[in-house]
Amino acid sequence: MHSTHADPTPSRASHPPGRWHDQPWVWVLAGGVIMGLALGVRHAGGMFQLPMTLDHQWNREVFGFAIAVQNLVWGLAQPFTGMLADRFGARRVIVPGLLLYALGLAGMRLAATPLELTLSAGLCIGIALSGTSFGVVYGALSRMVPPSRRGWALGVAGALGGLGQFAMVPLVQGLIDQLSWSGALLALALCCALALPLAWPLRDALPDDGPRAGPEHSLRAALREAFQHRGFWLLSLGFFACGFQLAFIALHLPAYLLGKGLSGNAAVVGLALIALSNVLGTYCCGWLGGMFRRTYLLAAIYVLRAGVMALFFVLPLSHASLYLFCLAMGFVWLGTVPLTNGVIAQIFGVKYLTTLFGLVFFGHQLGAFFGVWLGGYLYDATRSYDLVWLVGIGLGGVAALLHWPINDQPVSRPAALSLRPCA
Repeated sequence: MHSTHADPTPSRASHPPGRWHDQPWVWVLAGGVIMGLALGVRHAGGMFQLPMTLDHQWNREVFGFAIAVQNLVWGLAQPFTGMLADRFGARRVIVPGLLLYALGLAGMRLAATPLELTLSAGLCIGIALSGTSFGVVYGALSRMVPPSRRGWALGVAGALGGLGQFAMVPLVQGLIDQLSWSGALLALALCCALALPLAWPLRDALPDDGPRAGPEHSLRAALREAFQHRGFWLLSLGFFACGFQLAFIALHLPAYLLGKGLSGNAAVVGLALIALSNVLGTYCCGWLGGMFRRTYLLAAIYVLRAGVMALFFVLPLSHASLYLFCLAMGFVWLGTVPLTNGVIAQIFGVKYLTTLFGLVFFGHQLGAFFGVWLGGYLYDATRSYDLVWLVGIGLGGVAALLHWPINDQPVSRPAALSLRPCA
């Protein structure tokens, strides 16, 4: 089952090695920390649901809808921020993304109506996530490191991002306890502003894909090529399940556990365990992606997820079952992302990788929209999350079937243009 496809894409380092900020470990560290902050704040977002809705006397659908819009906007914006990153380099997308993230968090603090919450938590942070998370960071790293080290780079950056998510859960809980939810949002906005210097090392080159791109391989040609490839659509459809499952669990797990009689601390520990286990899981998935066929690994992840969710749903709920569920679910939490990114790079190359990943990622975020919104809507309608758990389990099985037949052979193209570095 070892992969038989050698990635022909050459190294994309935008500068010759020598200076400290031109070292691969610096790129990976900077990208991982940026992702950890951006995804960590999002991962801990469910901890704001109950205090905010109680203070404003909103129902859960109001908060759930705002976060659903965030996920949908993230997915809609990702192809366009991807195009900007492919054209101008990752750094010039990450900096405004961090600033917009800070603005969105500050806006959440001041939101007095559901519309204001949707504009800040939904619109602003949704766009910000498209410029600060794995779409842009993984695309940059894929261009900056040679193909032989790409699995390592994506795995380590993803693990660092997961470590950031793990650290963010107790940090956010501590900030809420000490400063209230309002002060916690302001503190997180400040963290986004302080992270701006981390974007400096991510000066990726703008490649031509070497022997796999010819003079006519424009963005329009790349999009036409992708849209005509069956595997591109199967990846997009399969990613829907990933978004649905993760967004539902991340946002609604605290409220679900409280409704079942467990304490708020149990939810904090559970989310932290998901993030901690994700550190190892993401690294392992990135590493395994360099050894085995990525499409088969993706199918296996979705089967495992469906099984873990089914066991958690049918077994009696306790602290032990919760923590085992979170550890198992966390291990296959974001491992789909470097693998999906790797499949796209393997098939289409890296010249327009961030753009193409952004288009596939829209399927993920469409699923996230429904996972978050349906969770709140169906709970308000039925006073239960049971139906949403069942939908999530079923989607895992469907996603596994979609990924198995994907043809991941690299597309063939005429000869290349020259490598054009980013300023």
